[in-house]
Amino acid sequence: MGAKVDIPFFPVVNFPVTAQVEGCVPHYLGERREFVREQVKRQLIEQDAVLVAHYYTDSELQEIAEETGGFVSDSLDMARFGNTHPASTLVVAGVRFMGETAKILNPEKRVLMPTLEAECSLDLGCPAEDFVCFCDIHSDRTVVVYANTSAEVKARADWVVTSGIALKVVRYLHDRGEKMIWAPDRHLGRYVQKMTGADMLLWQAECVVHGEFRVRALERLVGQHPQAAVLVHPESPESVIALADVVGSTTRLINATRELPNKEFIVATDNGIFYKMRQAAPGKKLIEAPTFGEGATCQSCAHCPWMAMNGLHNLLHVLETGDNEVYVKESVRVEALRSTQKMLDFARQ
Repeated sequence: MGAKVDIPFFPVVNFPVTAQVEGCVPHYLGERREFVREQVKRQLIEQDAVLVAHYYTDSELQEIAEETGGFVSDSLDMARFGNTHPASTLVVAGVRFMGETAKILNPEKRVLMPTLEAECSLDLGCPAEDFVCFCDIHSDRTVVVYANTSAEVKARADWVVTSGIALKVVRYLHDRGEKMIWAPDRHLGRYVQKMTGADMLLWQAECVVHGEFRVRALERLVGQHPQAAVLVHPESPESVIALADVVGSTTRLINATRELPNKEFIVATDNGIFYKMRQAAPGKKLIEAPTFGEGATCQSCAHCPWMAMNGLHNLLHVLETGDNEVYVKESVRVEALRSTQKMLDFARQ
């Protein structure tokens, strides 16, 4: 691997207050809840809009997306769906980079989000100016970035990947003899590097949810549930991944609950995924993997604080007002499209 290289580390620990305080997102009950849901559905029709929601968002948003001909999935399939759906407006329930990706791929469409304040710790942990400078210093390397990055970072990249195709893309580049820069998630990067043997410089950011899973607490939980299969997202620390029965993207983990014979699963990813896991494997028991700290000492408690900012209230608001439209500077969009389109084309192979 050559000489040691110092790579910037940008820890992200300050969450928006609205994402920290329990109960800050309005939850409607009874008749009011049904009224708001029907208003959302009506607005989607009137606005020629389709709702695309990530697995980590509130189960109610996932349910509405399914009921209205929208889509619930991981970031790769969200991008694919939005790129092929005929609706003139895409409403993206997730975090900011997902809305940006939708706009990168669909410049002719209006892209709205329930909130533009929903960030991603990986995106924030890879500032474009610093990353571009780092890439310029190591200009002999192919730049591979995770989808959880800004449009500006994607514009500097040669390839964009998701956790679902990261191994395939890196293995392909490694077989071609290419050395790489990987950003931003250090845990996923280390996992990919270990599995492929590729020469990779790893940017040192991490997911605020997956980075909190702890191996000793997980070992204790496994001891209490010896028949449970352990499902781990590769953004988790290496020691946690080592305990996994299945390591993979959100879609891979959902499929595992259906495909494996186990009746119990310990799940090391955002607990928003449980909505789709329960659909895939009704009757099976799902157990949250333990995170660092509990209650007031826990930063994420297995749920992204920014994903939690998406709710019925701001979904209806954005449909009624047209607020929170996503824009990407055209010169940036064109460059980001080049690397993002490579991801979609490669995934089709």
